[in-house]
Amino acid sequence: MGNEHRLLALLVCLVLGGGLTAAVIGASRAAGPGAGPVAADFAAPREMRPEAGLLPAGPDASTGTVTVDCGRNGEGHYNQDNLVVSPGLRAGAHHTHSYVGNLSTDALSTDTSLAGAPTSCPGGDRSTYYWPVLRRTDHPGRDPHEDAAGHGNAGEILPEASVTVEFRGSPVGKVVPMPRFLRAMTGDAVAYTAGTDADVRARWGCSGSPGLASPHYPRCPAGQRLTRTLVFPSCWNGLDTDSPTHRSHLLFPTASGVCPRDTFPVPQLRVSLAYDVPSGTPFALDSFPEQMHSPKTDHAMFVNVMTDERMRAVVDCLNEGRACRI
Repeated sequence: MGNEHRLLALLVCLVLGGGLTAAVIGASRAAGPGAGPVAADFAAPREMRPEAGLLPAGPDASTGTVTVDCGRNGEGHYNQDNLVVSPGLRAGAHHTHSYVGNLSTDALSTDTSLAGAPTSCPGGDRSTYYWPVLRRTDHPGRDPHEDAAGHGNAGEILPEASVTVEFRGSPVGKVVPMPRFLRAMTGDAVAYTAGTDADVRARWGCSGSPGLASPHYPRCPAGQRLTRTLVFPSCWNGLDTDSPTHRSHLLFPTASGVCPRDTFPVPQLRVSLAYDVPSGTPFALDSFPEQMHSPKTDHAMFVNVMTDERMRAVVDCLNEGRACRI
């Protein structure tokens, strides 16, 4: 009987141990790539902070604004490519991007193909503007670009309720034209694992609290839209349309608005997005799997495909202090 009891105890231990191991593995998988966001990724409206306001304009400031109506991706232009960071590599982003502007943009686009493509922007602006999609995670994706997301990005894509593309000038001087085919990016797609917030530019907010923002997802009151603001660097080195890091040729101005040494102010691109997210609905930003859908990883890209004539019109409007819609 003693041996039988010992054998029974051993079997029970093995079963319990196996169950515990399975539970640990399951928990590990649940917290692994693609998991998140977590509670700490969210901020209540009262935790929002004022955005940095416009700096006082100096005597030579370019105080104008230019707004371009490029629609809100009613064409359903989505893919997992990133022409700026991973040119030539299909699905190189590992998450889905939403686009306005150039209707042909994908990983295989070239300057020539972009220049000849149709666009959702008026006046022949064939620039491409794009960012990661936001998903409603309690609804399964049904469309091809949703089912193919993979890498832990799942759920129904939340369409943009509004998209505002705006260019601003410099508070300290006149701006010079951007070169055609200039590549630009803002934000840090790997901010969760980067170990530094140096490149984090995420600005999340609620439509009922304009001027307030946070690097965290907001919990907006019922009836308000969730907002994202994506501000691009605007100090060009005067030489290159791209660089190995996709950053060093185009820098952000200092806190005083002055461009770093050996760079010149160009029109500052600002893309403002808004979404209708029902109160209490779970949502997440598409990300690389190891980035845990962190709101800090928000980012966007831009390729300037304006004609020289159109870019000159933008620069003239900014430098002359006018408010233009073109």
